[in-house]
Amino acid sequence: MTSGTQKPIIYQLLPRLFSNMNDNCVHGGTIEQNGSGKMNDITKPVLRKIKELGATHVWYTGIIEHAHDVDYTAFGIERDNPHVVKGKAGSPYAIKDYYDVDPDIAVNVEHRIEEFEALVERTHAVGMKVIIDFVPNHVARRYHSDAKPVGIRDFGENDNSTLGFSPFNDFYYITRQQFAPSIDLGRGDDAYIEFPAKASGNDCFTAFPSCNDWYETVKLNYGVDYGNGSRHFDPIPPVWFKMLHILRYWASKGVDGFRCDMAGMVPVEFWQWAIANVRERFPNIIFIAEIYEINRYRDYINVGGFDYLYDKVNLYDTLRGIECCNYSAATLTSCWQTVDGVSNHMLNFLENHDEHRFASPQYAGDASRVIPSLIVSSMLSNGPFMLYMGQELGEQALDAEGYSGRDGRTTIFDFWSIEKLRRWFNGGKCNDSKLTDDEKRLRETYKQILTLCNKEKCLSQGRFFDVMYVNYDNPHFNPHRQYAFLRSYGKTTLLIAVNFDHSHSAEMQINIPRHAFELLNIPEGRGEMTELLSGMTAVKEFSSDQPFKTYIPTPMNAVIWKIEHNKLVDRSDENVVNID
Repeated sequence: MTSGTQKPIIYQLLPRLFSNMNDNCVHGGTIEQNGSGKMNDITKPVLRKIKELGATHVWYTGIIEHAHDVDYTAFGIERDNPHVVKGKAGSPYAIKDYYDVDPDIAVNVEHRIEEFEALVERTHAVGMKVIIDFVPNHVARRYHSDAKPVGIRDFGENDNSTLGFSPFNDFYYITRQQFAPSIDLGRGDDAYIEFPAKASGNDCFTAFPSCNDWYETVKLNYGVDYGNGSRHFDPIPPVWFKMLHILRYWASKGVDGFRCDMAGMVPVEFWQWAIANVRERFPNIIFIAEIYEINRYRDYINVGGFDYLYDKVNLYDTLRGIECCNYSAATLTSCWQTVDGVSNHMLNFLENHDEHRFASPQYAGDASRVIPSLIVSSMLSNGPFMLYMGQELGEQALDAEGYSGRDGRTTIFDFWSIEKLRRWFNGGKCNDSKLTDDEKRLRETYKQILTLCNKEKCLSQGRFFDVMYVNYDNPHFNPHRQYAFLRSYGKTTLLIAVNFDHSHSAEMQINIPRHAFELLNIPEGRGEMTELLSGMTAVKEFSSDQPFKTYIPTPMNAVIWKIEHNKLVDRSDENVVNID
């Protein structure tokens, strides 16, 4: 259920990478060579430092057991075939056992579930909520649950594999063909053999996926016949019941929300049924959809029941275009117009495990240029903002870790350690004693901006007004490099202006239309105002017949002017001195 009082600030971390202190990792190294971070490393002091950034939720990525190239047979865990595992650590999205915790991130493998439960308890104890991945679209090539409750059957256990499609099958089959992707499947006893072949997770309905397909995963069948487009939801397919049981299982562990991987590849009818059923027992649990089709946004909110959706292809791509491809800042207006009416359901971000790091050479190349994008992304609506571990330190993802090359992303497939995080983590002290001055400043910048998101009700509960339409022909405002908007709640209004120019400061005179004052019920006048980023105060004019004057002294920066209505007086009062 969406919150009307708190804006979720979600901190994403992979335990496997987050606390790994190995400073001598080797390319493509094993867990013995490179090590792995553990859930137990994420102590209350560590969590308090994450919360200090303004975080309200932690998304623990890679909790559920996935296929990997580590031998845990001594603990009763079936060995994976390395030929259908990406990297030594494997993808967190090739789920091998929906009822188990990944052993790589446990100190005591036999007590991995208890270690996760303790992590949930610690997170709650410091005042944050827990989100984990739910991966409904596909499973690992060899799915096998050794931890499933009594009475639960594995996926595919009752399938009739002679049928390409059956609404009663868990998988899709390419009948009479052996799985033969364009990768090495081994020889002899080491070979991976699958007959008949199953469809791969990225809707690849062939026995011959390429190395760029999700060949390590198998597509799950929710009752859609992709051969003719027909949908078979009555009777309810067995996959639906299995997934509902899995969701309830993790909710019973104290999980507060699910980030649903590739939710758009699963029928909205399933979500409508499953989310409602989960909420019968766990009414406050939240659901976040990874979805990339704007024309389906409203269905997944209004029909499916999702609280929040990734807004990657709308706001994220536009901000990236402004930063990297000389898009006009004026294109931001179309972003909120596209999601008008559902904007508070949009989850915004500048980084996650799928995207390039902001500071990477493939994106901005400089972490200090983040302020305009960060402010727009986190303050445009009441919806959530998400940041990715190390983003607040300016992580550039310059390593070639193994399966992942030097691609501007932090690997999810390899055992690795992140140098900036390692210095900040500092053996669990989580202080800035080993950070550079630039890293300290950047972390403070993230802390300042993200804590404002819940400190100021204008940002967590307020209304939004875009003032760009009255500034396109303004000679004292560059709409292609600058963007300005209002957020208002109760007796307070924020005027937010950002400067995307890489080289120049910005001296602005921003027109505010009379319609904004009328619609938001804001008084006009003059009074003392505070700029929240610098702490500077000034007496300024805030009216529809005179532009609002402000100055952004450096490139790639912003101002947030706080206007308290009770401090505004009619400008005809001679006792008030304007010091713009």
